[in-house]
Amino acid sequence: MSAIIDTFIAPPCHDSIDILYQDAHLLLINKPSGLLSLSGKNPLNLDSVHHRLVAQFPGCTLVHRLDFGTSGIMVIARNKSINAALCQQFSKRAVSKGYSALLCGHVVDDEGIIDAAIASDPALFPRMSICPINGKPARSRYRVVERFSRETECGALLAVTRVTLLPETGRTHQLRIHSQQLGHPILGCDLYGGRLLPGTEQTPRLMLHASELDFVHPVSGARMNIRHPSPF
Repeated sequence: MSAIIDTFIAPPCHDSIDILYQDAHLLLINKPSGLLSLSGKNPLNLDSVHHRLVAQFPGCTLVHRLDFGTSGIMVIARNKSINAALCQQFSKRAVSKGYSALLCGHVVDDEGIIDAAIASDPALFPRMSICPINGKPARSRYRVVERFSRETECGALLAVTRVTLLPETGRTHQLRIHSQQLGHPILGCDLYGGRLLPGTEQTPRLMLHASELDFVHPVSGARMNIRHPSPF
């Protein structure tokens, strides 16, 4: 199997991380689009959510990640025992996540399910692939919020659907490749067709935002229902 070579260099991210909630055990933040969750091996990719937060909160660790272009809610553990407890909730699928997204085109059905296994392939890196044979099970639900058209810079009208995406599994690029599988890639997605339609080339970011996160606080036992509205 050929080695994966990552040549991506992240451009500078000047947006700050918003802290939505903090206590002695965990943080809840709003990650800006265009910021890595974890620093890369290349020293030019040092800036990240973890790199910034560990300077302010020594010992903090990531429980999960968001893609570089995705914005929204992340939960950060402030010590290893909290990290282990939260990771257990994620692995048991006891954590509910909801995303806001803009999809290219008008989705016909008001709601539906995308059930398509996802596989990694070094030949396609950094993209994933749909593969029922070698892929891991992946399932996402979607619900249409509104259908509308927006004017592009060239004056043409671009059909767009605002949806809520609810992943039932947590595979790499799941929502991005499942949206492509649906026939309506996420607007601004450079890997899965979200910049191919006329008028989409100049989309400023990936139009995907983690807007909902529900879990149980590992110490207090309180139900944490965190919401952060989409910026687009």
